Amino acid sequence: MKLDILVFGAHPDDAELGAGATIAKKVAMGKKVGIVDLTRGELGTRGTADIRDKEAAKSAKILGLAVRENLEFADGFFINDKAHQLEVIRMIRKYRPEIVLCNAVEDRHIDHGKGAKLVSDSCFLSGLIKIDTKMDGDDQWQEPWRPKAVYHYIQWKNLKPDFVMDVSEYIKIKEAAILAYSSQFYDPKSNEAETPISSKNFIDSVIYRARDLGRLIGVEYGEGFTSERYVGVKNLDDLI
Repeated sequence: MKLDILVFGAHPDDAELGAGATIAKKVAMGKKVGIVDLTRGELGTRGTADIRDKEAAKSAKILGLAVRENLEFADGFFINDKAHQLEVIRMIRKYRPEIVLCNAVEDRHIDHGKGAKLVSDSCFLSGLIKIDTKMDGDDQWQEPWRPKAVYHYIQWKNLKPDFVMDVSEYIKIKEAAILAYSSQFYDPKSNEAETPISSKNFIDSVIYRARDLGRLIGVEYGEGFTSERYVGVKNLDDLI
């Protein structure tokens, strides 16, 4: 299956928090979008890896994803080395996306910055013809593939975006996809330990960040992204 957009997240729920409304918008436009989670989030204070697997599957249905996979890297301990890069390269070559979205380049959680660099490096390496890869159980060598663009969504830190996507009609889908992770986020009935993302203020902050980014570009809601290179436009009319 060829995807238009492949979204990577260090943990299940990263993609939803950073780019959930953009994903929903592109799916509504008829694009094929998939998510690859690098880890199962097994070090998370609340819930378990098995619970998060179920929540990720529920969120995938809400977003209308074409596919969702998990590479099962070690939460907190994966690194940007050859072994991990080859696994990411296999996913890129398997789905051949035009665009890759991935973690924030700098953030509170150490896995986010590591994940951003790992995926970015792998996108470049994936285009090199002398790197040979196969999928498990497949005898056929994969063809090289390099996405046209790699963009990083914004997470905990208020990084300055290079561009903002108008997602005004899709914020409710984003919120529903996030709340599919009921073990992780605000639940007044939960007896689990409090975390930085389990408060009502955190969920509110995700929505009011989107509202503020929307305000800055003259729409109701927006999601911001950073780019590793200049973003080109063919026409000034492309701008809001």
